Amino acid sequence: MTARGSDAGLDELVRSPRLSRREFLKVGGFTGAALGMSGVLAACRSSSGGGGGTAAPVKIGHVSPKTGALAPFAEADDFILGQVHKAYGKGLKIAGKTHPIQIITKDSLSDPNRAAQVASDLISSDGVDLMVVASTPETTNPVSDQCEANGVPCISTVAPWQPWFFGRQADPANPKPFSYTYHFFWGLEDIEAVFLDMWESMPTNKVVGGLFPNDGDGNAWGDPKLGFPSFFAPKGYTIIDPGRFQDGTQDFSAQISQYKDKGAEIVTGVPIPPDFTNFWTQAHQQGFVPKIASVGKALLFPASVEALGDLGEGMSTEVWWTPDHPFTSSLTGQSSKELGDGFTQATGLQWTQPIGFVEALFEVAADVLQRAASLDPKAIVDSIKATNLDTVVGTVQWTGQPVPNVAKTPLVGGQWKMGTTYPYDLVVVTNTALPSVPTGGSLEPIPGAA
Repeated sequence: MTARGSDAGLDELVRSPRLSRREFLKVGGFTGAALGMSGVLAACRSSSGGGGGTAAPVKIGHVSPKTGALAPFAEADDFILGQVHKAYGKGLKIAGKTHPIQIITKDSLSDPNRAAQVASDLISSDGVDLMVVASTPETTNPVSDQCEANGVPCISTVAPWQPWFFGRQADPANPKPFSYTYHFFWGLEDIEAVFLDMWESMPTNKVVGGLFPNDGDGNAWGDPKLGFPSFFAPKGYTIIDPGRFQDGTQDFSAQISQYKDKGAEIVTGVPIPPDFTNFWTQAHQQGFVPKIASVGKALLFPASVEALGDLGEGMSTEVWWTPDHPFTSSLTGQSSKELGDGFTQATGLQWTQPIGFVEALFEVAADVLQRAASLDPKAIVDSIKATNLDTVVGTVQWTGQPVPNVAKTPLVGGQWKMGTTYPYDLVVVTNTALPSVPTGGSLEPIPGAA
């Protein structure tokens, strides 16, 4: 199913210049226990309160793809949850009373059906007051749908806003606002602009091989009327689209053959990491090495690029957050650099983009709860709608634009280059949308390209 509508009015809405920068259901495959158990973080249940006595715990449900093909998106979860536990440790003051906070995390297993099930469990069995969810439409959408159906406030992130908003509509051509579910992230118009900036910096024949899977992201990106083809065609680019493929595809010979036949010098798309590893390895084996490969999802994470071995050099991708972003966490007071360095010190791993957005998800949750007039779902929703918070990923504010329920965050572009401490470093090469993020070089051709 396409994630966007198909009429001209909707196209105008999607790419409106009003898109200035600025993700639910109760889930549970297993019930929350104590801090330190897999998938669960429970804040200590202190008994401070506005009028003495012990206020009831407030439960936050958290759904994330801890395992499976999307697991790289959740690599920073344990680190961030450890920080959140400390920040929430004395409870949050909500409507005059200090409530202990319990966070119950569930693993979606990178499966949309599982995501919906655990969300349903969190709602019906655990009775969560607020849901937070991250990482691709295959996680955010089923959780958000459960929350919307059950009247549970939900905040989501790390999925382009179009597949989240339009992909959940009964009639995408005539979208309606949601009552309980709210999302913050960038949109297709932003990644299109970032990729265009990178592609225009290098001479090519403007023939692009499109690698679009049969999932929420792939259907949105590859939509012929409202996706990449309609954006890039007026700029002189031709996108070769061999059609949708299933996640887990092992043989990409058909796609590679079409790209070679048409002389593609650029490859783009949004496959899951294992699929791109298969595609890229086979492309080299079959003698197809384009000048540029700008790919979302699969090339976001150090581990995914390292899995390509020597073939990882020169890959390019969108960049949502780096330790060089000029923002500070409202929850911990850490700068982006301090947050990234803290992750590396705690884990021994290279920083990864989801660090900032998982942190921001819990920043927004704390801010929303502390401003809520009560724990009634509608009061929490009212607080979400009134959010205007400076977070470690920038300002999160629901203004009604570009569409109701969506707040925008900025996007830059980067390229994986040979590293020093680690095999590859993600270097920002275009910063048009956020000039305060420094660039570290320019886009270079992929080694071995014709």
